Amino acid sequence: MLCHHHSDFAKNRPEIASAYDVCVYGGTAGGIAAAVAASRLGLTVLVLEPAAKIGGMTASGLGFTDIGNKAAIGGVAREFYRRLGRHYGVDEAWTFEPSAAARVFDDLVREAGVTVHRRQFLAAVKKEGNRIVSLETESGVVARARIFIDATYEGDLLAAAGVAHHIGRESNATYGETLNGAQVRDKHQFEFPVSPYVTPGDPASGLLAGIETGLPVPGAGDHRLQAYNFRVCMTDDPANRLPFPKPAGYDRARYELLARYLAAGWRQMFRKFDRLRVRTKTDTNNHGAVSSDFIGANHGWAAATHAEREKLFQAHVTYQQGLYWFYQHDPAVPPDIREAYAQWGLCRDEFVETGGWPHQLYVREARRMVSDYVMTEHDCTGARLAPEPVGLAAYSMDSHNCRRFVDADGHVRNEGDVQVAGFTPYPISYRSITPREAECANLLVPVCLSASHIAYGSIRMEPVFMSLGEAAANAAALAIRDGVAVQAVAYPELASRLREAGVVLAWDATRKSGDSEMHAREA
Repeated sequence: MLCHHHSDFAKNRPEIASAYDVCVYGGTAGGIAAAVAASRLGLTVLVLEPAAKIGGMTASGLGFTDIGNKAAIGGVAREFYRRLGRHYGVDEAWTFEPSAAARVFDDLVREAGVTVHRRQFLAAVKKEGNRIVSLETESGVVARARIFIDATYEGDLLAAAGVAHHIGRESNATYGETLNGAQVRDKHQFEFPVSPYVTPGDPASGLLAGIETGLPVPGAGDHRLQAYNFRVCMTDDPANRLPFPKPAGYDRARYELLARYLAAGWRQMFRKFDRLRVRTKTDTNNHGAVSSDFIGANHGWAAATHAEREKLFQAHVTYQQGLYWFYQHDPAVPPDIREAYAQWGLCRDEFVETGGWPHQLYVREARRMVSDYVMTEHDCTGARLAPEPVGLAAYSMDSHNCRRFVDADGHVRNEGDVQVAGFTPYPISYRSITPREAECANLLVPVCLSASHIAYGSIRMEPVFMSLGEAAANAAALAIRDGVAVQAVAYPELASRLREAGVVLAWDATRKSGDSEMHAREA
């Protein structure tokens, strides 16, 4: 069985960690960028990563980089894509194999002399006043540091440290937005009428799995999260192809909705098989009304325990592996599609330890910090300019679907997908990666930063997390040097250091995006 969130490593208690200048919890791309930048600044750095691998989604299948405009990216993040370029014999590579990304992350960490402890799950945080003194993991590591950086996708450290945060979608009224809360739109929507009932057309027969009752109220806030999936590296090279496994918990009823959608005439299932630098491999993503996104199955993820997340993780594995199995084997799939799907499988030479399956679930959104400055739709569109910028975001405002419901006509509909573009790269405020000082004076949050649901949908790209991680590292260095709270770091010097490091802080319309993969969708 593919394993992710284990908590049984206490049997092999590691040595107690000593004191560091900086402790990064979460070895995501943003966390590694922070750690490498901090180490290069002369700080001692410890990374604690819950998984067995570092690099987050960038090293786990998201090889078709979503950014919008790569000219917005500099510093350590840009160095990462240039190192990948050297691997492929080009200037820089923004599409790449997961294994290549993993090697680059490992090289960066090794060269920078960063200490990394893997499979470390946060158990407790010790605070004195408004400062974190240490954190302890389930396996017994006690990490003391002067500055802590939460680079997890979930915001686990910020929550344990008592920092204000939000889970789910705010209402449009909260921040005066137009794209937040419940949204029923036309993208990744059912293009043909499909009955949601076990017996088609018969409400008394009950609903198919994963479909809710109750009509959404446009713009209303709720607890829901945009759907997760795995970004699967597939191949159509027979020599490198592993067959899709039939998961142990395969449930044909879970795919009845898809069977009906195919019967109605849908034929776009191959639209997001994005080929990578090695053209026989893909970054395969969600596309269409019924696809690899396990809509509605992730709402408990953000606040779940590690053990609870493991169950949700396995449910996502079962659903998505079952989807591919269904496409290749179920008689409800038209023969020509079954035959076309049969050309595809997992890669023998990717994710070798987990049978070709990615190790990281694409947690597109979980907790989001609420600090003195909340990034909103108004920052994305340029209606407002975020103060004290420490990086740029450049992607469309993008949320995947959050639920399925029965519409007034008795058909199934998806809700939550938003895709709004048409704005230039925009600044992200330093105040959105720092908590309120009264809550925590020595924590920086470059991944689960302070943003509304829909603004986060634009910011949440891996290159941006790397840029914000580098900003956090530089802020940590100044806070340590001056003996001040991270909120009291002198912004002019921080900005100067970031510019010297090549981080882009302001958008210049004359900047060229070059041969940028300006992916309009699908993050």
